Amino acid sequence: MQLTRHTDYALRVLIHLAAAPDGRATITEIADSYGLSRNHLMKVVHHLGQGGFIATRRGRGGGFVLARPAAQIGIGAVVRHSEPDMRMADCAACAIRPACGLSGILAEAANAFLDVLDRYSLADAARDRRGLAALIAALPAPGNRVSDACADGPLHRD
Repeated sequence: MQLTRHTDYALRVLIHLAAAPDGRATITEIADSYGLSRNHLMKVVHHLGQGGFIATRRGRGGGFVLARPAAQIGIGAVVRHSEPDMRMADCAACAIRPACGLSGILAEAANAFLDVLDRYSLADAARDRRGLAALIAALPAPGNRVSDACADGPLHRD
């Protein structure tokens, strides 16, 4: 199972907010911390707001914050909201679909994946808030890092 870059960024935004000492961040701050595109991150933040995961604040001291406590934000709910399609294969157009049991097996596997994610909250993912905050603060300045270093693993697709 692979997650899209959009979901990867959504989870990073939420973890960043959960770890932030004041619980607030801006798009520029997060984009610079992780070397991400501000334009893409703006879409992710907007989508998280539509899903009720974050709330935006305008004006001086603005930015965005978690819309509810981290313990009340389920990782499974974020993934379901962010992933456009949880199908592992496109069985709809397959010639052997009427006699093949693979689509049911893959659907069961995707459900098991989501069942595991449903057991965890954002608070679980950000349980070491001080450690996360220290690591985020220690990230190299923009221009001195390889963009998307965390996202190059096998858990996401474009």
